[in-house]
Order: sequence, then structure tokens, then C-alpha cells
Amino acid sequence: MNAIQIDGKAIAGALRASVARDVALLKAECNVSPGLAVVLVGDDPASSVYVKTKAKQATAAGIRSQQFGLPNDVSEAELLNLIDDLNADDAIDGILVQLPLPGHINGGRVLEAIDPKKDVDGFHPYNVGRLAIGRPALAPCTPLGVMHLIKTVVSDLNGLDVLVIGRSNIVGKPLAVLLGDAGCTVTAAQIQTRKLGELCRKADIVVAAAGCAGLVRGDWLKRGAVVIDVGINRAIDSDGDAKLVGDVAFAEASKRASHITPVPGGVGPMTVAYLLSNTVSAAVWRRGLSLKVSHPVHHIRPLNHREGVRAG
Repeated sequence: MNAIQIDGKAIAGALRASVARDVALLKAECNVSPGLAVVLVGDDPASSVYVKTKAKQATAAGIRSQQFGLPNDVSEAELLNLIDDLNADDAIDGILVQLPLPGHINGGRVLEAIDPKKDVDGFHPYNVGRLAIGRPALAPCTPLGVMHLIKTVVSDLNGLDVLVIGRSNIVGKPLAVLLGDAGCTVTAAQIQTRKLGELCRKADIVVAAAGCAGLVRGDWLKRGAVVIDVGINRAIDSDGDAKLVGDVAFAEASKRASHITPVPGGVGPMTVAYLLSNTVSAAVWRRGLSLKVSHPVHHIRPLNHREGVRAG
């Protein structure tokens, strides 16, 4: 029996609808219109399409979206000046600098320049640190999306064994924290981990985020495991056509898993949806509002009353 596919597109659509309701509530009760600024340096086609998608979905949810396109040879000082201006602009609640940046720009310095309370990507050291010590923070969008997808098919995470393959600052590391706080026993692995297949066979949930096409084979999986594939890799099929594939050998894994995310159409849509959700949370948090906004899945890191916000 093949695994049930977890429909990230449909689940993300429901989340965006919830965000739109929150935005309408903010406007009606607090006269606040959340604003998102997206900064794109250079003209990389993939990044340009991604930024347009974010802007389109933000607008559809009622969020004011502003795009700032800078040339590839923009100086680091000019980029930092723009971020300073956006930090000071009270109409902007979220700032996102599209990665990767050109080699002459220090990405870490740029991300640290963003006001932590406008850091809707959840990459600022302030938010990373608060996440790690169990304090309310803006968490990275992809890990939040992964948690949401898992919770659509697993009602109780307490005591489950989870293997996270990939230890990036964007996905693997923060996701391990979120899963641990949800009661899971988490093993953090990477491509170089010895006996990786044996670790997979012990896991109730496998999250693959290593950036290696087809890394996780079907016979690596415990029968009935939940498989979340975060990887996006370009590959050439038998007809010589380019296609997107994940870190999991999908056809093989589908024969053993109970639930699995496809690539594309799994985790990707959730990342953008949580960018919008984080923008609303930032609008509430940084203004110290007591408005209760709805969240279809409980955030492990809610912006709660300790920060002057009651999260739903």
C-alpha cells in the first residue's frame, strides 16, 4: 500500500486564509495594516520568481508588500542603509532579504542588521538564541511549515523518535529545537553520518533536508514512518528533461511510509505561508498589542503574553 501524500499546497492555502482573517481583524480592531518589505539583490531568475510569489501571496492575504530591487554590484553599505531605513519605517512589520547574496556582501552582517522584531525569516541571532532557550521568538519559516505538516498527520508527538538529516541554520538546527520542545526524541544527522540507513530504520518520523537528491532510500525506512522531504534538487530524467526532486527516493519511500510529502508541492508552499504568518505575528508583537490572532496549528514558539501578546 502506497503512502498518503501530504498536500502542502492545500494545507498552505488554508494557512494563508487564516492569515487573511487575522489581517482583517488587525485592520478592523487596531487600524493596523501589516507591511512586508522584500529586498532582492541582483537578477537571479529563480530568486526573482520566488520574490514575486511572496509578493503576490502577501497581497492576496491583505498584507502590504513592498519590493526593493538592487543591482548585483550594490555595495554592502548601500544595502545596510536600506535596511536601516526599513527598520525605522513604522509601516514595515517584516523585512526579508532574499538569499543568497552576492559574494562581496557579508550575509551575516546584513541579517544581523535587521531589527529582530521585524526578522520574519527568523535568522537573526537574537531570535535564534531565544528559540534555543525556550523564549518567544520569530522562528524560521521552513521549520514552522514542517511542524505544521507533521501535525496534520500525527496527533501526539510525545516520545516519538525523529531523525533530522541536515544541520543547516535555516532548517535542520531550528527544526531539531522545535521537535524537541514538542516532546520528540531527536537525532540530528547529516550526509556524513555513519550508518545513516540504520538510524532511519529506527525513526518514526524522518525529515530529509540535506540537499542530496535521492539520499533516503525506501529500504532505509521503518514501515509506517512519516517522511517529510525538504530537499529541492534539479535532476535529469530518463527522457533527458530537467525536473525537481527531493532528498528522498519518492517511489521507493512511498511503498513503506504511511505519509510522505511530494517535491514539489510539499514543504515549499508552507515556507511562504509561514512568512505571511510571521509578518502578522511581528505586527502584533512589536506593537505590544493584546489582540488574539488565530493559528491553525499551535506555534511551538508563540509570541505570548510575556511579550505583551496573547497568541492563539
